Amino acid sequence: MADNESATASTTDQEASKSTETKRWADVAEEEQDVAEASSTEPKLDSLAIDDSRLGHSTLTDPDDSSIEAVTSGDTPYTSAKRFEDLNLSPELLKGLYVEMKFEKPSKIQAISLPMILTPPNKNLIAQAHNGSGKTTCFVLGMLSRVDPKLTAPQALCICPTRELAIQNMEVLLKMGKFTGITSELAIPADPANYIPIQKRPPITAQVIIGTPGTICKWMLAKKLGMSQMKILVFDEADHMLAESGFRDDSVKIMKAIAKANFSCQVLLFSATFDDAVKAFVSKIVEEIFVRDYNQMFVKKEELSLESVKQYKVHCPDELSKIMVIKDRILELGEKVGQTIIFVRSRNSAAMLHKSLVSLGYEVTTIQGALKQEDRDKIIKEFKEGLTQVLISTDLLARGFDQKQVLYSTCFATIEMI
Repeated sequence: MADNESATASTTDQEASKSTETKRWADVAEEEQDVAEASSTEPKLDSLAIDDSRLGHSTLTDPDDSSIEAVTSGDTPYTSAKRFEDLNLSPELLKGLYVEMKFEKPSKIQAISLPMILTPPNKNLIAQAHNGSGKTTCFVLGMLSRVDPKLTAPQALCICPTRELAIQNMEVLLKMGKFTGITSELAIPADPANYIPIQKRPPITAQVIIGTPGTICKWMLAKKLGMSQMKILVFDEADHMLAESGFRDDSVKIMKAIAKANFSCQVLLFSATFDDAVKAFVSKIVEEIFVRDYNQMFVKKEELSLESVKQYKVHCPDELSKIMVIKDRILELGEKVGQTIIFVRSRNSAAMLHKSLVSLGYEVTTIQGALKQEDRDKIIKEFKEGLTQVLISTDLLARGFDQKQVLYSTCFATIEMI
């Protein structure tokens, strides 16, 4: 391994955001690297010390101090929504928002983006929003509000990079749409016990589909998922869905199929981050495929980091030093605040770290893409319920947790190039 590799730990007071992302998405193969001469520098463990008296109770649910830049096209007037009643929603959706979701008013992100999503002529939207700001509510509410409950055909489609995120979004949709009678279906790889060959499946009649790009493409190619009635297409974590290292080919294929079947379909692209290259590609692809103007909403780059997340960096000369940092500092902090998640780059790295921590006496669970789906679901469920204290994960799971509901009082560690 190269010198000066780093272990970065982030701890939150009540809620946690994603730690700094690696360049690749999902599992990556272990890359061969030349072993450089080890540095004689000792790990600077003291930099991880935390002043316990400063651990407060700040929340991230309503980022009113965020600076949002909304760029609208054409002459359609948009007025920020101070109440959900301002959005001309059905009584059934309002009941879902207040009774099931326990919302009181729109967050700032919702107040700005929902009028752009719901106001005719329902223009496309490229939106960047904080995690924990309510962006999931924006596109789920957008999908539910566009569906005609009397039409038994797919009308809304949400595409996610992982099955865990698809399941999470479906849970939100079921709660919010509880009183609407709208039907929905998950489009994720089936576990072997419930597998049905695609040719034997009946045509999809659910009105909202949420799933991963591979399964959705299979359903489309088998002509089981019709697009002619599709009114709204959502990409969650669109930066990864349309990045070269992500699911760009499948995502573009789905866009083109929908544009061909129903040119008026609205497209929403949501993400917590958009780098300049992906942002330019997203804009280009929306313009070329759907050939019409679109709205944009972005949070200033310097305001994307969350104040209640504390970040520390430790320079480690070798892998053993990293293990010692994790043992003596990160896991020690994790015991104070509750649970610990350690993200690594590859499956081999996860296995190596798991073995090292178990040998030191820690009870550890590890999740990565090679596991059976039922095992992955079980591990996530156990962690959410607090049965697991230390979880090692490849970055496929980095976006598969509901940060507001699950990751209260959690210590994060991102181990780069481990």
